[in-house]
Amino acid sequence: MVRVEVAAPRRRRNHRSLAKRNAPAQNYPTQNNEVPGLRERKKARLRQQIIDTAIRLFRKQGYEKTRVDDIVKTLEISQPTFFRYFPSKDAVLRDVGKLGFECVAERLKSELSTKADTTERLHRLYHAMALEVEADRPLWKAVVLSGAMDPVRSPEVRGVEGVAVSRLREILAQGQERGEITSVFPVVHLAEFMEALYHTVVRQWTVDLTGPHKLTERVDSAVDFFLRGVKP
Repeated sequence: MVRVEVAAPRRRRNHRSLAKRNAPAQNYPTQNNEVPGLRERKKARLRQQIIDTAIRLFRKQGYEKTRVDDIVKTLEISQPTFFRYFPSKDAVLRDVGKLGFECVAERLKSELSTKADTTERLHRLYHAMALEVEADRPLWKAVVLSGAMDPVRSPEVRGVEGVAVSRLREILAQGQERGEITSVFPVVHLAEFMEALYHTVVRQWTVDLTGPHKLTERVDSAVDFFLRGVKP
């Protein structure tokens, strides 16, 4: 008796699944596949929130007593998340330092557009800067202690610091041309002297809780001291 092999009926393909498989891929935003612009905006927003939170805590409880753990607990983020944006709490303040130098550069640019003499320019410039620092002592103490405006400790600020110093040199060079400032010393040295004097006074004031607390008075005296020393 001959055995007949009967082929099994062929299964029909599911047209819906086939159509789905052959459909062009579409990049729908998902949790792991966000639109690049949106992802970057979220990162920038969180970075700014970290800065704002740290500054608020520095003002409230002081730089020394504020830890990274305090910042992340306030923001309800993890420490690894914090360290993806900043390597330390010091680094959080570098944006503040850069902004500080940018403001100084703008003030110097404004002074260069005036016809005032060197004495008036320097007194007005440094007095205005001292007023701003005086109005927010806890924050600027944090800036000083973190080295956020120190171009050696914070290389990120070197560019904007260089712009500010170059404009100060320009003011002093104009003073030499007018006969208001001695030409015995190079402008580069004079700018270094004035900048070092100002920053030394600010650093001392931010941590000196026993002496007079008027930074403006100290800075005015420092500018007078400098100007007397550079008379022709």
